[in-house]
Amino acid sequence: MATWAIGDIQGCQDELTRLIDKLRLDPVTDTLWFCGDLVNRGGQSLAVLRLIKSLGPKTVVALGNHDLSLLAIAERKREDQQRVNPELREILFAPDRDEILAWLRQQNLLHVDRSLDFAMVHAGLFPRWTIEQALEAAREIEDKLRSEGYRRLMKQLFGNKPDLWTPKLRGIDRWRAGINVFTRMRYCDVRGRIGFTDKGAPGTQRPGLYPWYEVPGQIRRDIRVVCGHWSTLGRFAGLGVHAIDTGCVWGGSLTAMRLDSEEPEYVSIKSDRKPLVGKEQD
Repeated sequence: MATWAIGDIQGCQDELTRLIDKLRLDPVTDTLWFCGDLVNRGGQSLAVLRLIKSLGPKTVVALGNHDLSLLAIAERKREDQQRVNPELREILFAPDRDEILAWLRQQNLLHVDRSLDFAMVHAGLFPRWTIEQALEAAREIEDKLRSEGYRRLMKQLFGNKPDLWTPKLRGIDRWRAGINVFTRMRYCDVRGRIGFTDKGAPGTQRPGLYPWYEVPGQIRRDIRVVCGHWSTLGRFAGLGVHAIDTGCVWGGSLTAMRLDSEEPEYVSIKSDRKPLVGKEQD
């Protein structure tokens, strides 16, 4: 009985298939966690979604910013959907589109498994949140995503404001601030205000910003966290955080980490892709 977490796939179905084969999974007892950003830029996003969905209840998905963006685009007018890149259009106009998007909308922003002593999020956690507070914030947004009124959230999903989550926020500002933490955070200041434009490896950020897991005075949680989102950080383990976005779509690799072993065990598949040119790593 093994549990593996897999980093950002971003439409790289060939590498995902090779990685799953390399893991030699038992489909009855083994479980796969996916750290989000299943789609966009790898060219095979529809195949990725179909594959992961077909794996059934032995999978856990944490939604990433690209996954939420897909859900938001799906609520636009048909003519607007036709203007997005061909890879996303293939999903939006697929015969099983509604089934796939409904399944994606049921996934979580944060997953916690106390038996494994691991939580999974796509990007990061607000420095002042306990894991219980983070779960409360995530469930509030997830309930909105699954409700009859989810289209309102989809229309106002993205934006850099608010860039600081506080318990005083209400409505769309509160949900957007939470989504920015869970799916877009890399660096923030000592208060938790997100530095959206800083995306390089630690040491390249502007003064006053810290990797979200190194903010001075932040709460030390009683559970380890596995995450993705930060390809320029690469594989990282420290301060209770395990980051496993190793930049498959950028010509790096796709990485899985075993969560139920005494010490983290990693398995990777090297990407044969040429690095993307003219694209920002978000």
